[in-house]
Amino acid sequence: MAEILAQTVLSGLLIGLVYALVAVGLTLIFGVMDIVNFAHGEFLMLGMYASFWGYALWRLDPLFTLPFTALGLFALGAVIYRLVIRRILDAPMLSQVFTTFGLMILFRGLAQFLWKPDFRSVDRSVVTGSVTFAGLQLGLPQVAAAIGAVATTGAVLWFLRRTRLGAALEATAADRDAAALMGIDGQKMFALAWGIGAACAGVAGALLSTTYPIFPEVGASFILIAFVLVALGGFGSVAGAFWAGILVGVVEVVGGFLWDPAYKMVLVLSLYLLVVWLRPQGLLGKA
Repeated sequence: MAEILAQTVLSGLLIGLVYALVAVGLTLIFGVMDIVNFAHGEFLMLGMYASFWGYALWRLDPLFTLPFTALGLFALGAVIYRLVIRRILDAPMLSQVFTTFGLMILFRGLAQFLWKPDFRSVDRSVVTGSVTFAGLQLGLPQVAAAIGAVATTGAVLWFLRRTRLGAALEATAADRDAAALMGIDGQKMFALAWGIGAACAGVAGALLSTTYPIFPEVGASFILIAFVLVALGGFGSVAGAFWAGILVGVVEVVGGFLWDPAYKMVLVLSLYLLVVWLRPQGLLGKA
């Protein structure tokens, strides 16, 4: 029993790291711009499709095409900001919500039109089989996805904390007016935040494409958890979203094992309600 429980906890940790990567991009956009991006799950879906078509058309493994997927989603995020989001920055919050929700419907509809609602998958990858660690057996695709998620999240944190451009981005998130007085171009920072956020979702999609079915509504499977992680970790906190992802992944998988898989989200949402009741600003959010 103890070995099975340990195996379950480790599986929850692996999926939680991927959840964290999805939430990191979402919380970065919110932290910089105070805009809730309901289309974030569709960026993940597009990352999965980009990986699938690279594999289906040219037999390129999703892990090999991952850098190109990240760059493509970064460019898409920046373009979406320039063409759409920039025009609603000063609009009422309800208009911003409807705009990003409309983008979600648009991307989902385009995916259904172009690629049909069929379930697709990458049936063969360089990471196949399983590996044994401390007597526990883990699937190599899940391990690779977790390692990729940690590396990407670490790269985002390093960029924010160790580079001048990252410092400018955090300054804009803290006080956009003061940052503008210091010569920081807010429009470029906003476009950068959308690009990085979309790239994080795209990388998560590429990592998931080797183990998860690919279909137009796949983003909805992750966006609810991502919103929970953003609030749980603290709005705008990248590190908070990362640790919240690990916590929720473990609670979800262990709860489904010990209780009933149909009710695993009840435990996740109960945990969320408990945390925001005791600490409304989230785990690492500022009061």
